Amino acid sequence: MGRRAVIVLDTHVLIWLTSGQRILGKQSRTVFERATAEGDVAISVISYWELGMLVAKGRLAVTHEPTHYRDRLRETAIKELPLTADVAILSAGLENLHGDPADRFIAATAIAHGATLLTADKNLLNWRNPLPRQNATR
Repeated sequence: MGRRAVIVLDTHVLIWLTSGQRILGKQSRTVFERATAEGDVAISVISYWELGMLVAKGRLAVTHEPTHYRDRLRETAIKELPLTADVAILSAGLENLHGDPADRFIAATAIAHGATLLTADKNLLNWRNPLPRQNATR
């Protein structure tokens, strides 16, 4: 992926897109479609862990196993970004960000790749950090 306009999807955006939910806002859909056409959409692999945890804890009712979502994504141009040692270390040092490990890893992944984070998470949207963010509901 180049450094043009890489978009990293937050886990809930991944769920919206793979389950056919039409929650993504008009501006965000345009940003997503443009980045998809360029092959510049990615997710952190930690999103699969977060999805599995949400299902295991009963906080997310899904009709398919978490592997279904990964299989669906593999059919698209969306890239998987690994959790590397550099990302793990970066995530631990993110100042003023709440302690949710998945959010920390996803934000660190976006930072490490010079990407824009596509999210509707208020904590991430209001976080004081120069990470570019796109409010997924807009």
